[in-house]
Amino acid sequence: MKSNIILGLDIGGTGIKGALVDVETGELVSERVRYKTPFPAYPDAVAEKVQLLVDELNYEGDIIGCGFPAIVIDGVAKSASNIHDSWIGTNVENILARATGKQVIVINDADAAGVAEAYFGSMKSKSGVSMLLTLGTGIGSALLVNGILVPNTEFGHIYLKSQKVVVEKFASNAIRKKEGLSYEEWASRLNKLFKYLDHIFSPNVIVLGGGVSKKFDEYKEYFVDLGFPIQPATLLNQAGLIGAAYFAAQKILAPINQED
Repeated sequence: MKSNIILGLDIGGTGIKGALVDVETGELVSERVRYKTPFPAYPDAVAEKVQLLVDELNYEGDIIGCGFPAIVIDGVAKSASNIHDSWIGTNVENILARATGKQVIVINDADAAGVAEAYFGSMKSKSGVSMLLTLGTGIGSALLVNGILVPNTEFGHIYLKSQKVVVEKFASNAIRKKEGLSYEEWASRLNKLFKYLDHIFSPNVIVLGGGVSKKFDEYKEYFVDLGFPIQPATLLNQAGLIGAAYFAAQKILAPINQED
């Protein structure tokens, strides 16, 4: 198998998705396979589903990139978001490597989406500070400076003093649905987060991901008084797969190519 074709995985609370990715173009070169995340999502149960996915795609390469819903440091999960707490403190890379027989590189799932958008999507060629916010059950985040990832940000956990609430309990897409907010009401809440981020980081752009980004035209007009553009993600639900594969390629293959 060509070295530019890498299996990308996106492990979430409800689904485990995977596809073969051409890391030079950012395009999927296989079907996207999805398995339901086991409940409870214990490490062994998740690893078993990952092995099934690898087999179904008949992946013969040596490297897997994986987006995972946790703070990830040196392959170890330091938190657990919509996945079982037994993952905390475990080496995710080792668990999945034992199951698949491959070298696995793990990255936070929102970071994976951010990497994909930075190199193949809405943030491509953007200089300065770029941010991706994934709007779903919570709010995930990715921060890049001149295209370089600053890993494991958790902007969804910012406490908005003016509202006396953590932002993802105030402005996530799940909250929009739960409280029956209009797009104008919901966008007004997001605007408060954007202004806070502007005050701290002065971003050049903020990109919105998650399923609701497909309806961006219905609420974009309500983002006001900001010194930077708000844009929708372009890679949608493929971003995590693409970014995870690309990140793994850069970590494993780029140093080899540089030595050559």
